[in-house]
Amino acid sequence: MLGIFIGIAAVVALIGLGEGLRTAVVSQFGFLGSDVLSVQASGIDFAGPPGQAVSKPLTTDLGDKIERIRGVEVSIDRYIETGALEFNDRQQVTVVGSVPEGEQRKTFYMMLNLKTADGRLLDDGDDRRVLLGYDYTSSDIFGKPAEAGSRVIVNGKEFEVAGILEKKGSFIYDQSVFMNEKPLLDMFDGNVDVIAVKVKELSDVERVKEEIEQLLRKERDVKKGEEDFRVQSPQALLESLDSTLFAVQLFVSVIASISLLVGGVGIMNTMYTAVLERTREIGIMKSIGAKNSTIFTLFFVEAGLLGSVGGVIGVLLGLLFAYGFAALGRVALGSDLIQANVGIGLIIGSLLFSFVLGTIAGVLPSFQASRLQPVDALRERK
Repeated sequence: MLGIFIGIAAVVALIGLGEGLRTAVVSQFGFLGSDVLSVQASGIDFAGPPGQAVSKPLTTDLGDKIERIRGVEVSIDRYIETGALEFNDRQQVTVVGSVPEGEQRKTFYMMLNLKTADGRLLDDGDDRRVLLGYDYTSSDIFGKPAEAGSRVIVNGKEFEVAGILEKKGSFIYDQSVFMNEKPLLDMFDGNVDVIAVKVKELSDVERVKEEIEQLLRKERDVKKGEEDFRVQSPQALLESLDSTLFAVQLFVSVIASISLLVGGVGIMNTMYTAVLERTREIGIMKSIGAKNSTIFTLFFVEAGLLGSVGGVIGVLLGLLFAYGFAALGRVALGSDLIQANVGIGLIIGSLLFSFVLGTIAGVLPSFQASRLQPVDALRERK
């Protein structure tokens, strides 16, 4: 059983942690609608906020040109910078994002589904006010919770907190700062990092995406296949991310499954030994009328039970490891990304697999036991 429950524990723990991480990561990007496209210049991935580390940034005139494409409802320039947020004499590096002025403001709030849990959203003229992500209401970050009306310092300038955003479940927004476009540009003087494009009809997303790519190739003087920009839909990004995480999870699961095969071989060896040790008992049973099928069933069920008991122990250990390591990871890294998600399907599947593996491993030893001749078996001495 040792090989079985080690293998099952490894499979349950690794798949549970992998599925939890997969769900948590995908949820970080699942807040945008399917009718929103993002346009950004290519750079070094994960080097910071979007648009960072690019050799040729986006220009401010592209938004107007994109908006003239048939099927585009609105195009909004986004400025996303890294800044220092200070509150209660404590400081943290955070992402500072722009909120557009004028008529685009309402559309921007709708695109990102931004609502406040406390206070209000920014209006035109709120140049000395900011919005804070929901995580800043926790006292863990600054020693006490921030709230509407609090005073915070962003890159050395004081702002009043107009509102606290509702929890999104994504660190991208729950730990960000939003301010109006004008004060952000006065503070950072940055380039356009992302152009958010709202498409009128969901059915036009792919066509609009292709036309934006054609426009950008012409504007940036690049050929197809040599693009220095990316036009992505949240759905495509999520599918790509999800498939990558699934591939990693599958690879890890295959490695863990090797332990199960070792466990199956262990059960087979155990059952062969059991047949040799109980040869005399088998002879007695057959001499008083036990059929071959009865002997076969006896050893076959025993092998299945060995696998099942190993599976139960393995599932319990796997649950303990998965949720235990996830909790330790959250404490050590201070991030909710480390999660475990063990579904009932995984548990039932593991138990069935361990039983089937045990029974398959017991087929040959059981058949050998059923074929013993009573006279030969009775002569066997222990």
